[in-house]
Amino acid sequence: MQPKTKAAPAPPPPALRSPNNNGSALSDARDARAKQVLKEAVDAVVNSFAKHTQGYGRVNVVEALQEFWQMKQARGADLRNGALVIYESVPSSCQPYVCYVTLPGGSCFGSFQNCPTKAEARRSAAKIALMNSVFNEHPSRRISDDFIEKAVADARASFKGDPLEADNPNTGIGAFRFMLESNKGRTMLEFQELMTVFQLLHWNGSLKAMRERQCSRQEVVAHYSNRALDDDMRSQMALDWIAREQEQTGALGKELGLAERELEAARLAGRELRFPKEKKDILMLAHTQLSGSLSS
Repeated sequence: MQPKTKAAPAPPPPALRSPNNNGSALSDARDARAKQVLKEAVDAVVNSFAKHTQGYGRVNVVEALQEFWQMKQARGADLRNGALVIYESVPSSCQPYVCYVTLPGGSCFGSFQNCPTKAEARRSAAKIALMNSVFNEHPSRRISDDFIEKAVADARASFKGDPLEADNPNTGIGAFRFMLESNKGRTMLEFQELMTVFQLLHWNGSLKAMRERQCSRQEVVAHYSNRALDDDMRSQMALDWIAREQEQTGALGKELGLAERELEAARLAGRELRFPKEKKDILMLAHTQLSGSLSS
């Protein structure tokens, strides 16, 4: 009797035949769908805003974004640095072009599409910024007593903190409450610059150094609440990273690579970018200064 031979296994689906393609088709399809949904959402908000403010017809989204923030200022919004919307085009000799826009209050967004021209990149950045500006007007985005209680409760749950810590300004959660209460009445987009300052201080190791010097969190919050995120602060943080690179070769390049990937992923997803962009800018400043000192 001839031994039975096993039937050959069924061939895998075409997308799974090569290990290198495993799941890539599904992932690409999901990414494409997510980008399409984002584009449709942005266009819907921009068109709705145009209909209610300028009537029907093609909207100049760059002008609309500027007018939106000027309107907020005219209605009494506390914009410490004025209502000017600032654009920054990434230098490039070929497409896709990239543009960032920073809003009053410090929030930053970027072009979320592959843009064939610099003008289109600016429009793409303005669209996503306008959509977020409009959504930011919802009452749930304004820092109120209810908002603070919920935010502090969420933070406490995330870190499994003692409920009594929320009233102690020397704890992290207590300092967070202090920051929110100091900005009551503002929206989260208007609060963004202060949040970014403390994210950078934590990332850079400055908060840890201040704790070691016995500075209370309340003192730190009170000090930095009145400081702008400016070139002086960036330069100081860049010097810290130069010192790290001198202590551990490769630390700066590794952190810069991570920051660039984080910023790119967040930009294409249409997310708020101030923290990842500031990280990259600080690290690039450190890299440039270090390269200059080595070549001189």
